[in-house]
Amino acid sequence: MNLMKGPAIFLAQFISDQAPFNSLAGIAQWASDKGYKAVQIPTLNPEIFDLEKAAESPDYCQEVIDTLAAYGVEISELSTHIQGQLVAVHPAYDLLMDQFAPESVQGDSRARSEWATQQLYLAARASANLGLTTHVSFSGSLLWPYMYPWPQRPQNLVEDGVAELASRWLPILDEFDRYGIDVCYELHPGEDLFDGATFERFLAAVHDHPRANILYDPSHMVLQGMDYLGFIDRYHTRIKAFHVKDAEFRPSASQGVYSGYSGWKERAGRFRSLGDGQIDFTQIFSKLTQYGFDGWAVLEWECCLKHPEQGASEGSVFIQNHLIQTTEKAFDDFAAGSQVVDLNAKLLGLMNP
Repeated sequence: MNLMKGPAIFLAQFISDQAPFNSLAGIAQWASDKGYKAVQIPTLNPEIFDLEKAAESPDYCQEVIDTLAAYGVEISELSTHIQGQLVAVHPAYDLLMDQFAPESVQGDSRARSEWATQQLYLAARASANLGLTTHVSFSGSLLWPYMYPWPQRPQNLVEDGVAELASRWLPILDEFDRYGIDVCYELHPGEDLFDGATFERFLAAVHDHPRANILYDPSHMVLQGMDYLGFIDRYHTRIKAFHVKDAEFRPSASQGVYSGYSGWKERAGRFRSLGDGQIDFTQIFSKLTQYGFDGWAVLEWECCLKHPEQGASEGSVFIQNHLIQTTEKAFDDFAAGSQVVDLNAKLLGLMNP
């Protein structure tokens, strides 16, 4: 049997005002034609998916389910990456982040955060109405400008920042808990949760909340020089969602992790289409299967070189070829021998043959 499901595709990088990417039916047919069985849906594009309506109307949610099902597609998760980002924004990023918020809350950081929080509440109800059990998001960031410890950080700055982030997320996590839905944070540079250590700090601050979980995306770990396979061993109990995204990190004499403000094509660390980067997906799929991950394998396409249509076409085949049909018996079962009374004692020399 297959534990992991797939292939699925995150729609954020494909939605546009051009057909077939400007309607749910159009993008569902496109995804199905590419070989995908599920879509991960961003929630800031009401022409594709109306989050407020989904939170209030089970009938609307059934229409969405039926529209997708007509093309053999279902929903893997809803995404509130942008809204999650806006739950906590450092003032240095206010102008940049305002572009993602409604005009009514732009220029007012408190109002923007409250709007984002309400969006997460809507997402919890919408996910429940759709019969989903996982949700994907970003954490937001108050500490990112202080990521590198120079000038030296004042005592307890990190602790205070994590505590504030936790206080904003705890009511949201509780709301998702009401509906039995896991919040899976994509660990991502620019967020306060960007690696295992920061996730652990946050998890402690939210009192090991059962709904605080991880969207595993190895691309962001490769670009930080992390052990992305060991990460699965350490955090597999909290990994509840999976972005299949490739990357490469090729440091040079002129740049490394920080990449010298270079454009994406010139960076030492670059996102690539599946199979074009350095990530060992054979081992990733093996480890996730070993630990019983039964969620969706979701392509997130962000290649700096390859056209998205080609990336999407190749990605579905790549994921399908990496899904593992789990065995129900050990390869050497034929040599196990039969169990007879006192056999083990005889083999150990504890009684006469």
